[in-house]
Amino acid sequence: MVPASAAQKACESAVVTCQIPAFRPPFPAVIQAGPLLFKAGPAAFDDIRRRGFSAERIGTIAGASGGAKWLVLSQIDRVLIDKLLPKLAGPVHLLGSSIGAWRFACYGQSDPLAALERLEYAYLNQTYSEKPDAAEITAKSREILREVLGQSGPRQILSNPQLRTHIMTVRSRAMTASDRRPLLMGSLLVAAAANTVSRRSLGAFFTRGLFYDGRELPPFYNASGFPIERIELTERNLQDAVVASGSIPLVLDGVRDIPDAPAGTYRDGGIIDYHLDLPLSEPDRLTLFPHFFEQLVPGWFDKRLPWRRFDPRHTDRSIVICPSTEFISRLPGGKVPDRSDFVTMSPSDRREAWQATVDACRELADDLAQVLDNGGMEARLLPL
Repeated sequence: MVPASAAQKACESAVVTCQIPAFRPPFPAVIQAGPLLFKAGPAAFDDIRRRGFSAERIGTIAGASGGAKWLVLSQIDRVLIDKLLPKLAGPVHLLGSSIGAWRFACYGQSDPLAALERLEYAYLNQTYSEKPDAAEITAKSREILREVLGQSGPRQILSNPQLRTHIMTVRSRAMTASDRRPLLMGSLLVAAAANTVSRRSLGAFFTRGLFYDGRELPPFYNASGFPIERIELTERNLQDAVVASGSIPLVLDGVRDIPDAPAGTYRDGGIIDYHLDLPLSEPDRLTLFPHFFEQLVPGWFDKRLPWRRFDPRHTDRSIVICPSTEFISRLPGGKVPDRSDFVTMSPSDRREAWQATVDACRELADDLAQVLDNGGMEARLLPL
């Protein structure tokens, strides 16, 4: 959610986007056009085509990493808070990494819309010195989160009667635990190189750190593929967990020794779980995944690996809601906001472009509201 550095870009270049294998719908589909796309895995596609969409069947809502990209979802979040959350048949699991965790820290509060508006305002108006270091950016992140949570946010989140908030981080291993730039950058380059050979090799550098609401265990509690540490989310560690979930290496400092968690340095959950390639759905329930793009990428280092794909089992019961390519082409600069805007734009130009994006995305919100109010998602559904 913060400026990109030259070192960060160099690391990312060492590691485009993968496409999910398509499947054919069982019968010809009459697809209505709109600025939003509704795409579903095979089981979700069949379920909605047969029974229509019902909020009561949503069991998980997923929120991916993406920093400033979330601004194309802030208007969609408003609609989901207003029209979907009141109809959920709880408990419903929220799983976020990075900015997804920040969004869901708003969803879980007693006045989620007010919390979301605080996040959006603070995010749009964040300012830094000419050459901010990781300490300055980390301090700003904590300042924004304090504004979002207030005094009682953690208690409200952990006592929400319907929603169960879960936050994905990673705990750094060996040299990736250091915030000394040469050591950290070198270890990230080694991790990126190893990842090109095998995604599972990241387990030698990072351990999943899942902070979970202990009232109900989520379907991804026993996720396989990487070492995992499960830490119960409490009022003592919630703020640190949210900050850690978005602590991009080389950009923010890692969060050390989080209360009630194994000792160590915690970082951005998107390193392993960029777009949450995890078993998200419970049997006979669906996962709703508001997303920035049509593409889903397993891990942060996979962004430029076209052969790296999602496990199709993990999206079988998922519904991805995202802006169409045509809509994105009409946004300022013809793109979704991202961290490069901190480098390529002046602060005033960046804020103007980001605000224009948020304003333009009311069109997405109107489209989603119409679908939720009037039904007919099945007429808009595409295979994922």
